[in-house]
Amino acid sequence: MMAEESPSRLGRGLAALIGDDAAFALGDSNAPAPRGLREVPIEFLRPNPFQPRHTFREEDLADLSNSIREKGILQPIVVRPVAGDQNAFEIVAGERRWRAAQRAQLHQVPIIVKELTDAESLEIAIIENVQRADLNAIEEAAGYDRLAAQFNYTQEQLSKLIGKSRSHVANTLRLLSLPDGVRALIEEGKLTAGHARPLIGIGNAEALANEIVARGLSVREAEALSRKATTGSEAPRRSAAAAAARAEKDTDTLALERNISEQLGLKVEIGFSGDKGGEVRIEYKTLEQLDEICRRLAGRGGPRISSLN
Repeated sequence: MMAEESPSRLGRGLAALIGDDAAFALGDSNAPAPRGLREVPIEFLRPNPFQPRHTFREEDLADLSNSIREKGILQPIVVRPVAGDQNAFEIVAGERRWRAAQRAQLHQVPIIVKELTDAESLEIAIIENVQRADLNAIEEAAGYDRLAAQFNYTQEQLSKLIGKSRSHVANTLRLLSLPDGVRALIEEGKLTAGHARPLIGIGNAEALANEIVARGLSVREAEALSRKATTGSEAPRRSAAAAAARAEKDTDTLALERNISEQLGLKVEIGFSGDKGGEVRIEYKTLEQLDEICRRLAGRGGPRISSLN
């Protein structure tokens, strides 16, 4: 089968939600072998209406189909019963395997049946896809939005459920405010979420998005283009007061700024207010950089400020 994300990333969250046997089916090798495994005709299965993924790449399905044709389905499909029909099951996790199995002309497929609510079915579908990096950013955002709208999840709850930072959840949800044309470029894989975020709230976002794609701009170049469209300058805004304050800094402060900046790989500014103390300003460009700042501030493997003097 196609390579999938490390099973350790699934953690125990899914196992707690759907049981060890189904967690095994989702790739958790630490879970015991499934007890409720059975095979059913492939036509007994139907797609999940809560499936957050709408884009199934043809080349991926073709590769997976070839693998299934040679080796069979190595991980069973997690399903739930359809009320009133003992020969019908709704796919909870594994729709891509089911689609590829049809292409491979399999008559029987392995399944694990679980009794799940609509909320649990949606949770599992989103968790499995997001944690295996199977969703594009718009599908991921739509999944979060559906969990929040239908089941009243807060961003904090979503963060814990998915295993992502709250800032990641919040910034992913913001992508839904982009124009349809920009969202389509993300879904088609022509534009990344990093390229698209600077376009949020800009009136000519679609035209700028097409320019970014046509010119093959980097994320930083896209940010500069967006700034130019809104402020007339590609450089980040800097107040006159901030510029004057920097000019007045002594050499020790400037050296400390450089030292911390080199350690973090990010721009750092230190401001003093005499006896009132001061502030440290760290600039970041991406959510990954913000997550790294948070990780280091939490003291998990990051440099201590005392060691930077």
